[in-house]
Amino acid sequence: MFILQGTDDRTPAISVETSRPRTRVRERAEEQATALTEAQQASIRTLANELHRLNHAVMEAVEAGVSVEFVRASRHHGGDGTFGDLMTPRITSAG
Repeated sequence: MFILQGTDDRTPAISVETSRPRTRVRERAEEQATALTEAQQASIRTLANELHRLNHAVMEAVEAGVSVEFVRASRHHGGDGTFGDLMTPRITSAG
């Protein structure tokens, strides 16, 4: 997260990096898993862990100078009314 910081009207504001925001992916997934079976909870934990790793990789890519956007490439249907979006990254370079 960036904040603007300046001393007075003659000093321009500059961006100062503060600590990175916590995404709380794992915590939110565990909160939502209370009514699920053990197998469903295990798959949600795996998904949350992998998503946390993906978010970290996205932040590293952005810091390296690229923009990362995820776009739904397709949708996987489980056959019983369940589905999941399959994503692909769209990468653009800043320079």
